[in-house]
Amino acid sequence: MTTFVDRVVLHLQAGDGGHGCASVHREKFKPLGGPDGGNGGHGGSITLVVDPQQHTLLDFHFHPHIKASNGGGGAGSNRDGATGRDLVLKVPDGTVVQTEDGEVLADMVGAGTEFTVARGGRGGRGNASLANARRKVPGFAELGEPGDQLDVVLELKSVADVGLVGFPSAGKSSLIAVMSAAKPKIADYPFTTLVPNLGVVQAGEVTYTIADVPGLIPGAATGKGLGMQFLRHIERTSVLVHVLDAAAPEIERDPLADLDAIEAELSAYGGLEDRPRIVVLNKIDIPDGRDLAEMVRPDLTARGYQVFEVSAMTREGLREFGFALAKLVAEYRANKPVEEATRIVIRPRAIDDTGFTIEQDEDGVFVIRGTQVERWIKQTNFDNDEAIGYLGDRLERLGVETELAKKGAKAGDPVRIGAREFDWQPNAGEYVSGPRGTDSRLEELDTRPSAAQRLAARKARRIRNDDELVHMSADGTVSTISNSSRPVLVSDDEDDDIEG
Repeated sequence: MTTFVDRVVLHLQAGDGGHGCASVHREKFKPLGGPDGGNGGHGGSITLVVDPQQHTLLDFHFHPHIKASNGGGGAGSNRDGATGRDLVLKVPDGTVVQTEDGEVLADMVGAGTEFTVARGGRGGRGNASLANARRKVPGFAELGEPGDQLDVVLELKSVADVGLVGFPSAGKSSLIAVMSAAKPKIADYPFTTLVPNLGVVQAGEVTYTIADVPGLIPGAATGKGLGMQFLRHIERTSVLVHVLDAAAPEIERDPLADLDAIEAELSAYGGLEDRPRIVVLNKIDIPDGRDLAEMVRPDLTARGYQVFEVSAMTREGLREFGFALAKLVAEYRANKPVEEATRIVIRPRAIDDTGFTIEQDEDGVFVIRGTQVERWIKQTNFDNDEAIGYLGDRLERLGVETELAKKGAKAGDPVRIGAREFDWQPNAGEYVSGPRGTDSRLEELDTRPSAAQRLAARKARRIRNDDELVHMSADGTVSTISNSSRPVLVSDDEDDDIEG
């Protein structure tokens, strides 16, 4: 069973905002009590926070799909919807949050560090909040804004002061076991260690952490062995320690060749050139190992390395080695720039910044981009004419119509905002109050007589007196025709006139 996970892909869904309510207050003896629709609640957000008690991303490995709760919908009597509950996810110190394309969103180092990775959607306003001098009783409400939906990659990079690198079975886990209270798995075969081990070492007044990187072999930086998977865990270290096996059973291997091979992989991985190095010749408790260590020590010293001959079995040389690491760590900490608290920078919007941009794509569609206008589109109920008219008024006040005209847009040209595409029609005057949910500016012109006009014409046709006839024009206007203009048929009897 997997017990250590240092990379996971999370599928996050923040909560959607609740819809606003369109309601009119009704009370006995108080007709037309005014709008009383409440606002929708905001959706829950998802926040990552560093917890020192977390050491792995194992929990997210088994539960990668995370969803925050939605906001409640508004109701009548000015009742607002409930706010969705925020989710707080605890992650280990050193977690890097990035997109699937590799863009780093946050580098979370230090207990208590927080990062809101997915924000909940805003709740829609009810008609009580939308009422104004012109729209006294709005017949619509705003829809809730959808919450953020995205996939992020969490990578754990151990926060350690010292990193141990070397070939499999060089004794890295044995060194951590005898120098600290860590209990890594130790056996006499390669690739015993399948996950990085972390231990805390006390040397005098200096306390530092030490970690090993398992599975380094030639080609590790390109994916061979386990090195590429775990090399990230030494990116934050201040000192690198080459653990060389002085008693390697393979005839073709020797400490100098091992050192060159590991250095080549570190160079291929990149970003570690400035770290000080220490070389440890391990397993000198074996006679052949001590002899080989004495042979290669002058060559390593000539290269500029500080060399220590140690034995994890007998603990020979470990005290001097531990204090040497403490000295280097203390020097690194002393020379490290003091980290200042993150300063909040407020950047006001420029005077000429309208908050949106308009571009015409290759298909001739005018594409409008902007956080505010795209949010308005998401919160508009396009099944309600009054809501559409309200959106048009907002876009006009923002200057969208003026900018479209400058770009050469004409009535009927396609316009796209977010996921909504429509034909642009310039705003036809100011809003005039009418039946709830309607906007007279959106009514299509129709020359066909209305139902009321056709009914009045039918009634008028039934009234036939001797003096006039009823006539209805195409526009629905009722007129009369005098009897004097009607044709008359005359019979042989001059005294009897018969109407034609």
